[in-house]
Amino acid sequence: MSSNWPLVEREKEFRIIESALRGETTACGVVLTGDSGVGKTTLARHVTAALDGGVRWVAGTESARSIPLGVFAHLVGPATTSDPVTYLAAARESLLADGNVVIGVDDAHLLDELSATLLHQLAIDRAVHIVATVRSGEAVPDAVTSLWKDNHLTRITLSPFTKQQSVELIESVLGGQLEGLSADLMWEASGGNALFLRHLVEGARQADTLRQVNGVWQLRGRAAITSELASLLESRIEQLDDEVLNVLKYLALCEPLDIEILSELAGEEAVEESEIAGLVRIARDGRSLQVRYNHPLFGEVIRHRLGLVSSRRLRGRLVKALRAKGAESPAERIRLADLALESDVGVDPELMSAAARDALGFANAPLGERFARAAAAEGKGGVGAAEPLARALMWQGYAEEAEEVLAAFRPTELSELELVLWGGMRFGNLFWALGDADRADPVLDMLREKVTDPNLSLVVKGYASARAVFGNRIDDAIALSDDVLGSPNPSPWAVEWAVFGGGLSRALSGRGDEVAELAARARTAETTTDGLLRFPTGLGEILALTLTGRLDEADARAQRYVAFSNVGQYLGWGMAGILVSVVELARGDSRAVARRMEQTLATLDSGRAAESWNYPAQFYLVQALSAAGRIERAERALRRAQDRFGRHIAVFGPMLAIAKSWQEAAAGTVSVAAQTAAGAAASAQESGQYAIEAEALHSAARFGDSSGAQRLRELADQIDGQLTGLYARHAEALASGDAVELDLCATELEEAGMRLSAADAAAQASVLHEAAGHRAATVASAAVANRLAAECGGLRTPALVEAAQPLPLTTREREIANLVAAGLSNKEIAGRLTVSVRTVEGHIYRACTKLDVADRSEIAALLLKANAGTT
Repeated sequence: MSSNWPLVEREKEFRIIESALRGETTACGVVLTGDSGVGKTTLARHVTAALDGGVRWVAGTESARSIPLGVFAHLVGPATTSDPVTYLAAARESLLADGNVVIGVDDAHLLDELSATLLHQLAIDRAVHIVATVRSGEAVPDAVTSLWKDNHLTRITLSPFTKQQSVELIESVLGGQLEGLSADLMWEASGGNALFLRHLVEGARQADTLRQVNGVWQLRGRAAITSELASLLESRIEQLDDEVLNVLKYLALCEPLDIEILSELAGEEAVEESEIAGLVRIARDGRSLQVRYNHPLFGEVIRHRLGLVSSRRLRGRLVKALRAKGAESPAERIRLADLALESDVGVDPELMSAAARDALGFANAPLGERFARAAAAEGKGGVGAAEPLARALMWQGYAEEAEEVLAAFRPTELSELELVLWGGMRFGNLFWALGDADRADPVLDMLREKVTDPNLSLVVKGYASARAVFGNRIDDAIALSDDVLGSPNPSPWAVEWAVFGGGLSRALSGRGDEVAELAARARTAETTTDGLLRFPTGLGEILALTLTGRLDEADARAQRYVAFSNVGQYLGWGMAGILVSVVELARGDSRAVARRMEQTLATLDSGRAAESWNYPAQFYLVQALSAAGRIERAERALRRAQDRFGRHIAVFGPMLAIAKSWQEAAAGTVSVAAQTAAGAAASAQESGQYAIEAEALHSAARFGDSSGAQRLRELADQIDGQLTGLYARHAEALASGDAVELDLCATELEEAGMRLSAADAAAQASVLHEAAGHRAATVASAAVANRLAAECGGLRTPALVEAAQPLPLTTREREIANLVAAGLSNKEIAGRLTVSVRTVEGHIYRACTKLDVADRSEIAALLLKANAGTT
């Protein structure tokens, strides 16, 4: 990592300061105000460094504040008189001796009165140009305040960095992409303060809590700070009295804290003084008042100051106070268990076991593992303790370790309830986490045979429904789901698993309108089940809305999962990203999807397990990279996705094939891509994934293959929503060469939110208009296509490329010409397109004739020039 931090551009402020210091405004300079560390001095020095004339910098300090003309004393030498007027005159003469000069004053709020007076006189006379910095919230000499109140200087208040600025800064320093969740945590911890942000990053790197995984930087653990920043903050902490410091100690160990509990432990006056000093803030949460740090970094400093003995003692007092109040909610139990683990009070295994399940309910698998291990260590054994531990391990990618925990039990020695807990966990770990369907299936079959209790049997049927849909047995998944959901009073676990299988299978089969009712039942059930299970379960809901064309509603639902993932930290955040990308990909935001899926895979793909619930990120990444024209990366991502495919995720086969078709199209083999898309449609039809069949045929049409028009018309009559009917009209218009209808389809696709599909339709219309000699219509359609492509981030699909390159070539000739431009030999082209070398040579000869070029090298030069004009 570079040790030199770049300057975050504040272009507007830079120009204002520069203009004032060059004498281009009525003011003779500027004063920059803002919090400590916000970047006032850095910006001021950056501007003055770019000026032609001389710059004289001085800095106000506490030590010089008691010395008359302290910061300017070096300009007049030893005092020869005590007369302030004479003293000021000498300083003024010295400053002006070099002609046109800029005076830079850092921390002008610390100037002594005489220095402030000199600065004020220079400003009134317009004798120099001034740039000064003043820290917000500090007492400022009247003479300095008058500088901007009387309009001698322009006042600029520097705000903390925005989140985007912070991310750009961190990524430029790290030299790589920063995970979105880590960006949120670092921005919130720093408050956008440039100084704090720098020390956070450097501290995290030193502590090895900020690491690069698959090219993405991730923060794991508490935000670390450097010793330098700790020293800066400690200077303020050391001025606090013991009572206020005690308030901060309790908050450092447990934040937020109910004001009544904190007042009882540390005293009401101490809490009040902490608030007055700006160290803490008090906010209402329901009927209670909660106390938090005003800035989270102070908590880190206090934590570092606490010794093991004192922190254990303080945690013990907090545990006793919280127990006295009662810990009935999951959040209260988690907080109590977390404090108790490292306190001087005894560990309650019942509390730890309950807190483990609570933490998993909040999607916090690492914390769930911590509590589950503590429960086991304190003698809370059996399946009741092993199941949450195995679940926490599985979600984190430690599938083999989870299997070891579960393999210690004999199913013949378990009650039916224990058998369902144990067997369901073991089946899920084997099937989804390890990707071993051959070992998983007998476990589930054993459960279906041995469990006779009607309510527990419904849970097992829920497992079976989920297995059926992942095995690509759509009808079986729906039937099993219906059996569970149609039963009287199924348990929350039975409902969630049944919705998992039934929701996804209905969405894929084109029965998306039916999923809303199932999703509502899942939302009720998930409050008492597994917090992380809601994310793969939610895929059915988001796909149902997206595949029926309700993108706004799908986006709103996806954001609900994002909001919950903020509690669940990185595991939930990663899986929520997949749900968001379903919608973004439909909208054509391929660049956003590529970035999000790269982060998601870096976050969730531990390399230790198959993690089937993350598999959609694999093929979404392929499709997004392909549409963005990142051909080599798309090819690598496709190989990786193909290597991980298996029977345990057979349901995703058709969608993987669609992604493969986009990679082939991006690589220049558009006819092959159309064939692959058609094959994906056939595969989807065979398994009953009719909504995915429609998506595959729509992709083929966007590649120029309209042969699926009739089938799309048939599907439009059986699939929920209006989208498939629009796909059918698009393919029919392409088949009949109806450019006007394609323009109308483009308009309606855009209205539906599917901008890149709309861009392709408009691009295809422009080609047909051009062929018909309708120049005005050609320009109009091309303008729509270009606008939509730009809104999608400047993407390049086959239709957009063809419209941007009005060359007199057939589709096959253009395809071969593009492969020639990509550097492939005739033999390589023949192999890729599955044709003979003689056929390739014939197409190249005809292309040369039409383009009036001599050979394949001139074809390559012409195509490369044309491609450069479309990027």
